[in-house]
Parts: sequence; structure tokens; C-alpha cells
Amino acid sequence: MPDFSSGKRYYTYDAYLKKTFGQKCLKIALDGGFTCPNRDGRAGFGGCAFCGGGGAENPLGSRGRPTPSDGGARSFASPAPPLPLRLQYEKGREALSKKWGEHPAIVSFSSYTSTYAPVSVLRALYDEALSFPDVVGLTVSTRPDALPPDVLDLLSGYAARTVLTVELGLQTVCDEVARRLNRGYPYSVFLEAFSALRARGIRVCVHLIDGLPGEGREEMLASARALAALAPDGVKFHELYLRRGAALADAWLSKPFPLLSREEYVEILASQIELLPPATVVERITGDPLRSDAVAPLWALDKKKTSALLDKTLAKRHSFQGICYNCTN
Repeated sequence: MPDFSSGKRYYTYDAYLKKTFGQKCLKIALDGGFTCPNRDGRAGFGGCAFCGGGGAENPLGSRGRPTPSDGGARSFASPAPPLPLRLQYEKGREALSKKWGEHPAIVSFSSYTSTYAPVSVLRALYDEALSFPDVVGLTVSTRPDALPPDVLDLLSGYAARTVLTVELGLQTVCDEVARRLNRGYPYSVFLEAFSALRARGIRVCVHLIDGLPGEGREEMLASARALAALAPDGVKFHELYLRRGAALADAWLSKPFPLLSREEYVEILASQIELLPPATVVERITGDPLRSDAVAPLWALDKKKTSALLDKTLAKRHSFQGICYNCTN
């Protein structure tokens, strides 16, 4: 059975942090000024259809889409953070400390593709972030097609000196759905990146999105089963929510297509959690849109209600994470 010390029927990120560090930790998002190979022409243009103008998770709001004179096909060799990293850290710590009190911090590069730069640039950014007071870990969010060997070797060095997590976007194992979303890489590239990270002893957290156009319940469970077979260290679940500036939001506003209700999402999410290995940390159970960016569904703005419904659903089922791990049905 999973670690239920949080009072949940699944292994929460908070429980993992307390087990690892002996106390609660703050997670402070930093923007390293990165772009994405799916925006500057390396893998494609426009970004993933579900990604807004500020990247998948941008703590400082949208920086807009890059518009260089050559039409976007350039290499952002020296990313420049929109604000100095220390100022970002101090502002983030101040805000979170007011809510949770003073605790050690995990610094998280979460905007765009946070390994998409020369190793010298990455090292300078990561080292600076780790030098801030009370920082005990580092999280780097990236794409599986932005992990060349020299970056993997760099990350391996950080894994040896701090608690490092690399977050990999997957969203779905279905290549046809991913192609329509302009994800820019096949599932096989994800598998190669996952294996390369694991071979270097690097902790990996994988992102899944439920409710993507073209996927029903069975397809979403298929992604969860495939992920369970890999036994990642962590997983982040997101319902599909439409953000202002994203191609999917524009398409929905032009011609609405079905989106999951909260009840539908939680039913699917509970079934996915049942499939996961007990040791996999469920690091997120719902997306976190900014109110100013949210287009639909608006229920995504109330995370507490979604969390409470998941607790109620698992309890009603007399179920918990891993109960169906290795099930064949």
C-alpha cells in the first residue's frame, strides 16, 4: 500500500517531501528565460496546442511568443530570465512563506523547456538557484527531445549533489493524438529519454493530461497503464483546461468541443491512480490555471473541490493507489 501518512489514499508530494527532508518544503517556481524547440523551429513552430503563450507553467505570466526576424527559426543560446533569479526566488519565498510558514525550498525551473540551452548556460542558472538560502532541491521541467548526452551528463552531476527531479512532458502515449496536438515528438522519443534519465539515477516525474480531443476513458487509462509499467518516481495529472493564447483555446472558442466535467475527470483520475505503483508519488492531481488565463472549464479554478471529490470517490470505492497495479483488465 502507498504512504497514507498525508491522510490521502494515494502517495502525495507533501508526504514524499516530509519523508525525504523530514518536514514540509516550499516549491518556488523560477523562469530561466528559456524557449522551446517546438517554438523556435528545431522541432516545430507554435508550441503544443494546449500550451499558452507563456509556456506550460510560467510563474511570472506570459512572456509572449518569440518573434525573431528570421521567423522564429533561431537558437536561444543565452536565455535571459525576465527578472533576476534571486528576485524571483525572494518574491516566491515571501508569498509561499505567508501561506505555509518558513520551510526549506525546492527551486523549480518550470517555464518552457528548461534544459534547452548550452550546458554552460544551464550550469550557471542551476548553480545560482541552488546557492539561494535554504534551498534543498532542484526540479527541471523539460521535453524528452531536449536531453542531449551533454545535458544528461550535467543533470547526472546535479543528481549526485542534491535532490534533483526532472519533469518530462508526455501527456498521452497515443502518437496520433499527440500529432494533432503538435507535440512534436513520438512516444518512442519519450521512452528513450526516460530510460536515459533512469540509467543515470535521476528522479523522473511524468506529466499526463486527461480529456485531450480524440481520447476517451479507455485511451486515458491506456496512458496510465503504460506509465505504471515504467514505474516513474512521480506523476502529475492534469485535466485539459484551455488557456488564453493556446491553439486549443482558439479552436474551442471558434467551435466548442466536449471538455470533461469535474465528475468525469475525477472518476477517470481515480481509476488511473488505482493502476499506479504504490511507490510512485502523485505530485499533482489537477491543473492550476491563472484566473486571468482560464477559458474553460472554469471548474478547474477550484482545486480544493476537485481534491475533495477525489478523496470521496476513492473512499466510496474502498480503493487506493496501487490496488489495480499489475491488473490485466
